[in-house]
Amino acid sequence: MHDFWVFGYGSLMWNPGFTYDFMSPARLYGYHRSLCIYSNHYRGTVENPGLVLGLDHGGCCDGLAFHVPIEDTKKTYDYLIRREQVNSVYIEKLKPIHLKDGRIVNGLFFVADHSHEQYAKKLDRENMALIIRQSHGLAGSNVDYVVNTAASLRKMGIPDKSLEKLAKLLQD
Repeated sequence: MHDFWVFGYGSLMWNPGFTYDFMSPARLYGYHRSLCIYSNHYRGTVENPGLVLGLDHGGCCDGLAFHVPIEDTKKTYDYLIRREQVNSVYIEKLKPIHLKDGRIVNGLFFVADHSHEQYAKKLDRENMALIIRQSHGLAGSNVDYVVNTAASLRKMGIPDKSLEKLAKLLQD
């Protein structure tokens, strides 16, 4: 792989954890950002799972594309597998992503595995809020995760209306 791009739609955008030499706003078609993964590690426990972001089928998702220097490709790939596949809840994909400058590049990203036990099927906002309010994991409170994620996306100029509405509900 000589031209390695990574698509970030959540915490990878403000905390990539790998070396990159170019970053661009980007759009991924066919998937949308969603709180569709039960977290029993970072934002919840086995007894009280929280919800974290994943990419789910349908729509499109705005995020950031990171170009990784060739000499860092393997190290970055290995890092992403360790980071994103703690419970093997995501499926690795390599598909076209659309950069802001008009270029289309193949990018690596991870989508929710619908057959995994931690996949949270369509939940309404009220049920999400109930789950999120009572969840806390190794990385902290699930409420903080949702509120801070919505705020970070907004600051980056990539507001997510659904996440914003949920964050507002959690803060009321």
